Amino acid sequence: MTVTADLAISLDGYIAGTDVTIDNPGGDGAEPLFEWIHDLASRRERQGMTGGEENRDSELMREWFDATGAVVMGRMMYDTGEEFWGDNPPFRTPVFVLGASALRQYLVDGLIDELQLHVVPALLGAGLRLFDGPGRHPRRVEPLRVEETPLATHVKYRFAK
Repeated sequence: MTVTADLAISLDGYIAGTDVTIDNPGGDGAEPLFEWIHDLASRRERQGMTGGEENRDSELMREWFDATGAVVMGRMMYDTGEEFWGDNPPFRTPVFVLGASALRQYLVDGLIDELQLHVVPALLGAGLRLFDGPGRHPRRVEPLRVEETPLATHVKYRFAK
């Protein structure tokens, strides 16, 4: 089993803007983080819709959906996404909801095997940073893939054991 963290991130390292609430799920200023995914055919298919952009971004998202056996998300992601996802959420796998900063804890404890980041060409300037605070020890990563598209640069790494 491979545990993969997959998320969008700004050039300056933010995964959400400031003031994240249920009514403001990505936080203030975070719209660029999610623009690349909204019109993708693969995302629309997963939610029972038709149409959408069929491009390399859509292929990469479909690859992630197809390779995912379960989703672990933080409580805030669940609370802020539940209404947006509606009655037909895109995951199609078991979803486990944990408490705050679950991904950071998994990274610090060495429980993530692969990290895929969708780096969007935007600077948020403030918000929730992925790599914030000290880790237990430095970790080396092996690059697996780098793909540039007009809306994001997709990088995938494997953590050295």
